[in-house]
Amino acid sequence: MAGHEYHARIEWERGDAPFMDNRYSRGHRWRFDGGIEVPASSSPAVVRVPMSVEAAVDPEEALIASLSSCHMLWFLDLARRAGLTVDSYHDDAVGLMGRNAQGRTAMLTVTLRPRIAFGGTRQPQPGELEGLHHRAHEECFIANSVHTEVRIEPANDA
Repeated sequence: MAGHEYHARIEWERGDAPFMDNRYSRGHRWRFDGGIEVPASSSPAVVRVPMSVEAAVDPEEALIASLSSCHMLWFLDLARRAGLTVDSYHDDAVGLMGRNAQGRTAMLTVTLRPRIAFGGTRQPQPGELEGLHHRAHEECFIANSVHTEVRIEPANDA
């Protein structure tokens, strides 16, 4: 896997709107190699509407979603290897923005709150989910790439 490149194209155009008055739209597009296009913007918490597009994904939400998605994908694989059948996995992940030790605004923590339903006859043993979440976190490429503290608080962990 070392050396594999991933690509995203970010597109923004001013159009005929003024720029120097700082009232330009922060709305833009993310394009990915599979052909999907995602509407994106600055967060309305950072730049007020209408310069931000409230319905679009902002970079802070994308960071949280990336961490959650990566963790889930590893968890599903590790659960399968352990003989557990996962029927559903829902995560209400939350990121906390604030000032870091250097005084810079940063994502201080991301808390993953997975709720997992298992099917089949084999159900997780006490403590097994904690181990699977720990391993998933260690394997997650995104978690390994950021300095933000990532907490896992499973809703149904034994």
